[in-house]
Amino acid sequence: MANAPRVDFYVLETAGLTGRLNFVCRLAEKAYGTLEKIYAHTESSSVAGQLDQLLWTFRQGSFIPHEMLQGSAPRAPISIGTQQHALESGELLINLTGQVPAFAKQFTRIAEIIDRDEQVKAAGRQRYVHYKGMGIEPVTHNI
Repeated sequence: MANAPRVDFYVLETAGLTGRLNFVCRLAEKAYGTLEKIYAHTESSSVAGQLDQLLWTFRQGSFIPHEMLQGSAPRAPISIGTQQHALESGELLINLTGQVPAFAKQFTRIAEIIDRDEQVKAAGRQRYVHYKGMGIEPVTHNI
């Protein structure tokens, strides 16, 4: 698979959605400026809204231009969406859902955020196997 995306699993020491969203903010801040199309794919509009708010407030003095997808073409470098409003290609996909999105292979890089919650870990293991089945060797980072 010549154009397979790079897949990174970030395994956090904490459990819970808040920790995953905080890590996404740090990851987005780091990627912003070097990548042009960053997309955070969330499970629901509620989680998308939480991430939207957190990107404005997570760190004093931080500016991360982002927007919620509402059906129109994205204008900001970082987009947040759901299955109903998704960005289906780009440079970095930050996956916050329990499954591999059908469009995942249209991204250059994929970041999977895993925490210590048993359900999150189990879903992460399934995604890891899915990527291996696609011929991709994911890289794991313990954070």
